[in-house]
Amino acid sequence: MSEATASRTTLERVEELRELVGARLGVSPWQTIDQATIDAFAEATGDRQWIHVDPQRAASGPFGTTIAHGFLTLSLCAPIIEQTIAVRQAGMQVNYGLEKVRFPAPVPAGSRVRGSVELAALDEVAGGVQATLRIAIEAEGQAKPACVADALVRFYA
Repeated sequence: MSEATASRTTLERVEELRELVGARLGVSPWQTIDQATIDAFAEATGDRQWIHVDPQRAASGPFGTTIAHGFLTLSLCAPIIEQTIAVRQAGMQVNYGLEKVRFPAPVPAGSRVRGSVELAALDEVAGGVQATLRIAIEAEGQAKPACVADALVRFYA
């Protein structure tokens, strides 16, 4: 994904998603995950483990620096979806859940991250469709993705 630039798929109608199963829908812009963001997430969630919030101790830890919480990285899925797919005439778009969430690599404090989104599957549901959006979040310069998740998003006409 490293050569891709930010991109977004914009559709008029929910039905147009059927033609895009298996296609990449877009790539989000880069954003920096700094220590202030990590600290704010720690405060909001109560997860103040030293590998996230103690730069001095983390310097001698397994990653050499503080790292973002896995759930912080996962929480980026919502804005990444908004940045990569739009259906103008959808009456409503609802996050329905997640499947197959993995964190193959850490996100060191100060890293730039972005996500790519692929439409992995599309299923009919009452009043609309359920899209399985395969999201891969990468940290710049890392060989493995920081997070890979299948987000279930329902689009209603």
